[in-house]
Amino acid sequence: MAGIPGLAQSLRFVQPCSLSSHPSSCPPSVFLPASKSLSSRLFRSSRSLSQGSVRVTVPRGAASASARSAATYEFAEDIGQILGEVSVFAATGESVMFKDLWDQNQGIAVVALLRHFGCPCCWELASNLKESKARFDSAGVKLIAVGVGSPDKARMLAERLPFPMECLYADPDRKAYDVLGLYYGFGRTFFNPASAKVFSRLDSLKQATKNYNIEATPDDRSGVLQQGGMFVFKGKQLLYARKDEGTGDHAPLDSIYNVCCKVPAA
Repeated sequence: MAGIPGLAQSLRFVQPCSLSSHPSSCPPSVFLPASKSLSSRLFRSSRSLSQGSVRVTVPRGAASASARSAATYEFAEDIGQILGEVSVFAATGESVMFKDLWDQNQGIAVVALLRHFGCPCCWELASNLKESKARFDSAGVKLIAVGVGSPDKARMLAERLPFPMECLYADPDRKAYDVLGLYYGFGRTFFNPASAKVFSRLDSLKQATKNYNIEATPDDRSGVLQQGGMFVFKGKQLLYARKDEGTGDHAPLDSIYNVCCKVPAA
């Protein structure tokens, strides 16, 4: 882990501080303010939607191993419409509705939900998304990245990585994460076996975090327990969905690109 800024606090599997520890002695990604509402969420591994659910539709010919596993997740039939009514913030601070981020009729969009702007693994994912943007642009696919935290935290990542600010959005209240039922909890964040794959990408992490600043971590420390995911929409129709099982368990972008390119013509 040496040489990767912030990993000692934000990535490695650490033991929680003792109850007698002062908050200032705890790593920002571990210390959580005590509250009844937080404690009730702390041990939930996932959130489910109350609406009826259907299997995600994967376009014919796009059934790679990743796409097949993604198709097992179930979502409300009108999940695209529900998500469209969620408001987030542009990195510049303006409030915007999800339905205004891409063409809701036939537009194809990749929506990448990061954990939070202070997560080193998310800096790596954002770096990979940036490198893939031209490829998605040439295929007519809109690339959208959303992270947990305030717009100023989003700008910190955008400026220091760097990352195209017009593609980056902040969801400080995790409303989109709730709607999509993404995983949340201490165990998912620090102890899930899926996170072990991070150790095979240390060179990539080191490169992506060379300008890393832990100050990008959300002020509300409960946000560091949120996991992300990757979704592909055609208009309001959900074509692909993958929930990150643990920290650093990201969808392979080649599989995402293949799904986008094999979407049937309107």
